[in-house]
Amino acid sequence: MPEKYEEIVERLAAIEEQLRDLAYDRLRDRARDPDSEAGQAANKDGKRLEQARRAVAKAMNALAPMSTDD
Repeated sequence: MPEKYEEIVERLAAIEEQLRDLAYDRLRDRARDPDSEAGQAANKDGKRLEQARRAVAKAMNALAPMSTDD
């Protein structure tokens, strides 16, 4: 993998980890009181954060080498 890609993948990995942590925080918020307004808002936020995390993970995979023939 070219060095410039490695650098981007490292930054994306850090972002993916931050998004995962935020999603877990929102999941905990929801678990405290799932039927409240705050719990429902936490659920929506958690879904958005998880969608963003998956998109970042997909970008990381797209930059990763497929094989040594590249």
